[in-house]
Amino acid sequence: MPRITFITADGTKYPIDARVGESVMRNAIINDIPGIDAECGGSRACATCHVFVDEAFWEQAGSPSKEEGELLEFSENTRDNSRLSCQIVVSDALDGLVVHIPDTQR
Repeated sequence: MPRITFITADGTKYPIDARVGESVMRNAIINDIPGIDAECGGSRACATCHVFVDEAFWEQAGSPSKEEGELLEFSENTRDNSRLSCQIVVSDALDGLVVHIPDTQR
């Protein structure tokens, strides 16, 4: 199982063993990661699963789709490495992934 570490705005780390084939968001929900609310259930409609992808994993995580990018444009506190965690599917290539949760999501 790939290992993913979620880091909250206060610096608390939440390492988990992630299920391959599930989204990063779904893995966060399964493991009760604070700050990942996923109010829309992963339908790319709310941005309550917004994360900053560690630059070392940007290519493996893939670029946002046009629709995801448009939603992120209207979200608070976005950066060049912003992604919706519901749109990142876990694979073995993401073993060691680190994502930071914005301070606007608590």
